[in-house]
Amino acid sequence: MQYPIGTQFIKQGRKHAKVETVVDMLTTKNLAGEVVKVRYVSEHDLMGQPVKDYDVCAVTIARGLVQ
Repeated sequence: MQYPIGTQFIKQGRKHAKVETVVDMLTTKNLAGEVVKVRYVSEHDLMGQPVKDYDVCAVTIARGLVQ
C-alpha cells in the first residue's frame, strides 16, 4: 500500500502526539530490480523547527491516519 506525499498521520504511543506529514518515499531494490523495502520520510514541527523521521513504515501510517 502506498501513501501519497502530503498524507497526515499521528504516531501511536507518544505522550505528546503531533500530526506528521509524509514528505518522501524511499525504496530499496535488489540486483534484479525488484522493490524489497519501502520506507517513508515524515516531518513535524517542534518549537518552530522541522523534524524529520527517515524510517516510517506503512503500518505506522495506516494506524494513525488523520481523517
